[in-house]
Amino acid sequence: MTSSTPVPALHAHTAEPGGATSIRLLAGWRATGHPAGLTDHLQRHGQPPFATLGGGQASTSLVEMVESAGLTGRGGAGFPTARKLRAVAGRGGRTVVVVNAMESEPASRKDQVLLAAAPHLVLDGAVLAAIAVGADTVHVCLPRVRAAQYRHVSDALDERRHARLDPVRLRLHALPHAYVSSESTSLVRWLNGGPARPQGGSPRAHERGVARRPTLVNNAETLAHLALIARYGPDWFRRTGTPEEPGTALVTVSGAVAVPGVREIALGTPLATVLDRQETRPQPLRAVLIGGFAGTWLPAERMDLPFTRRDLAPWGAAPGAGVLIALPRTACGLGETARILAYLAAQSTDQCGPCRFGLPAVADDFSALAAGRADPDLLHRLRRRTGLLPDRGACRHPDGAAGLAASALSAFADDVDLHLTRGPCAGVGHQPPAIPVPPAVPPETWR
Repeated sequence: MTSSTPVPALHAHTAEPGGATSIRLLAGWRATGHPAGLTDHLQRHGQPPFATLGGGQASTSLVEMVESAGLTGRGGAGFPTARKLRAVAGRGGRTVVVVNAMESEPASRKDQVLLAAAPHLVLDGAVLAAIAVGADTVHVCLPRVRAAQYRHVSDALDERRHARLDPVRLRLHALPHAYVSSESTSLVRWLNGGPARPQGGSPRAHERGVARRPTLVNNAETLAHLALIARYGPDWFRRTGTPEEPGTALVTVSGAVAVPGVREIALGTPLATVLDRQETRPQPLRAVLIGGFAGTWLPAERMDLPFTRRDLAPWGAAPGAGVLIALPRTACGLGETARILAYLAAQSTDQCGPCRFGLPAVADDFSALAAGRADPDLLHRLRRRTGLLPDRGACRHPDGAAGLAASALSAFADDVDLHLTRGPCAGVGHQPPAIPVPPAVPPETWR
């Protein structure tokens, strides 16, 4: 790997309230402006503590460090990382670790930036997790549509092999790219020779996953944090963030902002600060979509909310995949939501009723609402359908789409009434979309 390896074309920087700098995951990139090869990585962070944390009581101490640090998953669900480690380690026998770097959320770039700037932090964390749970193999999963990213991570793995750094085997895989292919059971299913579709029901991955062995699946960013905790300790990790939700997080910011990009923020930073709307004449906002395409619309008046799971929960929102999309006041929130729902419906796995029938029905209803079609039953039907979708599918894909639709009906309630009585917003269909949404077409392949 060379210093010329490109970082995704997004601005990456770190920020905390009050202007303080949090130098953590993106510290090397911020300091040098180029990706860290293995030599740079070791000079900056020192040797990974594989030997001192390897086996027996030492492995238990690593889990305790992660628990004391309060690290939670950065892939979307926000599950406590130590609990996942214990669940797999407690099964006994040979286990497996899977690095989830699929990042199939269209609005997210954080894992791509992290793997481009500091791949060895992620790989260190994966090996440390393997040591903690007793695994002999780590599978690194990337989407096959990102050929440059695959070559970059492959080069990083070659560096580590030549240095004989890792006590476990690391294998790199390129999977089909679909919205639900980053779901943990999709990765396990594909690694076992099946399609990259979610697998509903039991057993769960930590019970019987890859090759029928207990399997730990962690997001790339989560593992990079684990690598730093193992080196610097839980007290260091807790120096930023909030007492309940410590540490930093990578957030992809886009839409009506001065500089779109991936930002490393302290958890608890107000949304307005994350959006960096300090330019002289900021474009007025209508709302912000938080969490990604399966996320929640928040009105612009809520930008004082801290970016934490605890503070967002009362508003039905969550950090999710670490995405903030600022919608300008000139855009139609209903039209943007309709386009997203059409994409989500097309990305259905077609495995159960909610995905096969419910999602397309909700997407069609929302398209009719956005177009201002006069239908006295439309709003009642749409509310009923969004209420029926959650907790009925083989995975959480229908739940996310239903949550997005419901939040749009709430955040854009005034527009809903206007669309139903006067037709679509002025300019809809004539002005470019505010949010880039992939074409609403099914995935080419699941295998």
